[in-house]
Amino acid sequence: MTAKPTEPTANTPAQDAKDAKDATAAADGSSAKDNRPAASDGASSAPRASYEHDGKPWLTAFTLLRYLWPADRPRLRLLFVLTGLAILMGQGFLAITPMVFATAVDAVGGEGRFPNASLTLLIGLVTAFGLARLLAQGSQEISSALFVFVGQNGIRSVALETFRHLHELSLRFHLGRQTGGLSRAIERGTKGIEFVLRMTTFNLVPTTFAIVIVSLILLFNFGPLYAAITFVTVVGYIIYTVMVTDWRIKYRRMMNETDSEATTKAVDSLLNYETVKYFSNEVHEATRFDGALRGYERAAVNNQLSLSLLNIGQGIIIAAGLVLLLSLSVPQVLAGEMTVGDFVAIQAYLIQLYLPLNFLGFAYREIRQGLVDMEYMFNLLDVDREIPDSPRAPVLKIDGGQLDFQTVNFGYNDDRQILHDLDFSVEAGKTLAIVGPSGSGKSTIGRMLFRFYDVWDGAIRIDGQDIRRVQQASLREAIGIVPQDTVLFNDTIAYNIAYGRPEASLEHVIEAAKLAQIHDFILDLPEGYDTRVGERGLKLSGGERQRVSIARTILKDPSILLFDEATSALDTDTESAIQASLAAVSRDRTTLVIAHRLSTVVDADEIIVLDKGRIAERGSHQALLERDGVYAHMWHSQQEADE
Repeated sequence: MTAKPTEPTANTPAQDAKDAKDATAAADGSSAKDNRPAASDGASSAPRASYEHDGKPWLTAFTLLRYLWPADRPRLRLLFVLTGLAILMGQGFLAITPMVFATAVDAVGGEGRFPNASLTLLIGLVTAFGLARLLAQGSQEISSALFVFVGQNGIRSVALETFRHLHELSLRFHLGRQTGGLSRAIERGTKGIEFVLRMTTFNLVPTTFAIVIVSLILLFNFGPLYAAITFVTVVGYIIYTVMVTDWRIKYRRMMNETDSEATTKAVDSLLNYETVKYFSNEVHEATRFDGALRGYERAAVNNQLSLSLLNIGQGIIIAAGLVLLLSLSVPQVLAGEMTVGDFVAIQAYLIQLYLPLNFLGFAYREIRQGLVDMEYMFNLLDVDREIPDSPRAPVLKIDGGQLDFQTVNFGYNDDRQILHDLDFSVEAGKTLAIVGPSGSGKSTIGRMLFRFYDVWDGAIRIDGQDIRRVQQASLREAIGIVPQDTVLFNDTIAYNIAYGRPEASLEHVIEAAKLAQIHDFILDLPEGYDTRVGERGLKLSGGERQRVSIARTILKDPSILLFDEATSALDTDTESAIQASLAAVSRDRTTLVIAHRLSTVVDADEIIVLDKGRIAERGSHQALLERDGVYAHMWHSQQEADE
């Protein structure tokens, strides 16, 4: 499978068979060159987040229908149908109100069907007019009440699927994403869904239905000329609106892009607040942010100017049609060919038609933009998972937790290989330490163990099971990690510790905190375990964050432990205390320790020294010192530095 995501394409059966064959070959330790990503200049080859628009927003509407018409939710389908019926009923009642009012006007003037109408009949006609309007409004309110279930469920379904999909995407994608722009794309997408649903259901569809009804009424009651003028006016209005809106949509897209750019710069700058202060670059950050805001300002001005042009043109078309129809009816009223009630009815129909039609221009513009906003978010769902589970992949079965790296070759890019023929084993319950200079590939091993990336050649096995053949969720449940850079959620200390096992009780959280040597520190805080740690946990020191991470891993109680520079941010005294806790926790567990400080790995059963992705030395601490090689040189250098 390709390590670098590209545009999603549907595999043919032959391609699926080829992928399975390549994966099988890789699992057997043979070459699988298709796992190698294309060469690029970036070290991580992180792709540009592919959630930009592709110029086909109307296709997004069909995608949305899948969430509004779910195959497994017949109740929602029924509500969707009832909503449509209520909308049609409302438009039907609205269509008869001008005729009822015109009949009442003629009756009052002694014309029409009831030239000698009694007071009771006149009151009845007026009451019928009011009842028709009440039923029309009632039908609209019923349709709104019914559709809120369908619409909100659709919004929730899309947002939840997008959220889940983002968590399923590869580490490569998330290393290349821009958090501010991505969050804005999702935010605008969910708002766009709500607006498109409301405008389409309660404006576009009813207005279209009203146009058809009014045109038919004018045709059968006043002649084809009235219907023709109405039809030409409406068609001209729609054509003008669509053409101008499609022309000016580029300005709204430019507003979106510059808005995302400004948000990304602001979020990035605020997340790096301390760095900005360290280098006194407040003015520089403000200049960068202002540059993005200037782009948004220009796009917003052009957007408003083009909007004004659109509104003026729409007003001219509506006014021309209205004047033409009324001018046509006035002579007929004077000649007695048409009653005053008919004149009033024509005017009422025109007002009833043109008022929503005038709003239709706004609705079309906003629906068009809403579809563009939704398109950004739906395109996120089209980003392929770089590391998917194999079809019918079994759950990883732990039987001791022996770990084997078998002739593993890997690189983030084809032109920069990181690991070369890496071959080692960690017996169940034993501890293996991996040391080496920065850039030697130590942390890459941890990422591959969690299957954030797949090997080029060779295989990684746990208890004989190739990790590419098992469910990723079960793989990651079996492994606990204390990373070098611990990032916490902006929640309480108790929540962050319990994240290792969310269903754990407070008693178990406290027990894990004690083993991680952080319980006493937490009790000294004013709010104890309810203390909030701030954005990314920055209210705590580096050592405190790492101890929370250790407690979280202890609570998870995994079969395999991975310590990636687990004590790098701790002082010497705290390191000694935590090393004892880690030793107790890792007892009888398969443990992989990635370390830079060699004092933390002296008790490991075996130590591997990496140099440029290759195993340079291996053995126990004492054996490596006696060899007087790379490890011994690193040991003496660190001892001199400590002294």
